[in-house]
Amino acid sequence: MTINQDTPAEGTPLKLGWFSTGRGEGSRGLLISALDAIDSGRLNAQIEFVFVNRERGQHKGTDRYMDLVEQRGIPLVTLSSQHFRTEHGRAPWSELRGRFDEAVLELLAPYSVDVSVTAGYMLIAPVLCRHFIMVNLHPALPGGPVGMIDQVIWELIETRASESGVMIHVATEELDLGPVIAYCRFPLVGASYAGAWSEAGDRSVEQLKASENEDLELFQLIRSAGVDRERPLLVATLAAIGDGRIGLNAAGESVAVDLTDEIEPGLTQT
Repeated sequence: MTINQDTPAEGTPLKLGWFSTGRGEGSRGLLISALDAIDSGRLNAQIEFVFVNRERGQHKGTDRYMDLVEQRGIPLVTLSSQHFRTEHGRAPWSELRGRFDEAVLELLAPYSVDVSVTAGYMLIAPVLCRHFIMVNLHPALPGGPVGMIDQVIWELIETRASESGVMIHVATEELDLGPVIAYCRFPLVGASYAGAWSEAGDRSVEQLKASENEDLELFQLIRSAGVDRERPLLVATLAAIGDGRIGLNAAGESVAVDLTDEIEPGLTQT
């Protein structure tokens, strides 16, 4: 397995690895968006493999995801993290994580990629991060809230944030704290949000959770705005890596690029 340190030569497809648990429509949609962009010529790339940490029969959504991968003729590599843990006496995952990653690396040894995408991959993978340049979506602006999407949204509401965004960062052993390479931003104020902020009023997050919880209109608006931008941001970021506008060295370091102006026109047309 090789990490390519330089941007591919002009005209050469970007070679991608793809990691996912494949359990839901979000993971499937990210992969489909990349494949559609490749098919249309908007993204000059080739997916060399898709790795899934489940095996067939464990989850219907994952089975459907695997069907898509195989229908597209992409090499599918699987190793069930659940079965791996069972086979190792159900030891704590903190003790098994490195050993699982090493087993994955053995399976992926035949493949050479420029960049790998984690899209709905539900494991922290410290060993993999040291061998691949892995990029990951996070539903916040650089320097913004960390954690899962619900944690991010509640923090935005609690701080009465006026804007948010989505970023793509290099995955590291520190969750959500790797170098940011690209992002987009969107407002949380204006006519579209006025009524929702008014409904939330001065109530605390604890009060909002106890009443509407995630059905709160403001919560839903923020979630929708972020999700709408995830797929185009990922495609735009990969395209920018491929054509050299975003440069990654072997450590995965880069200067963050604001791609808001590039992806917003496409959102207004859908």
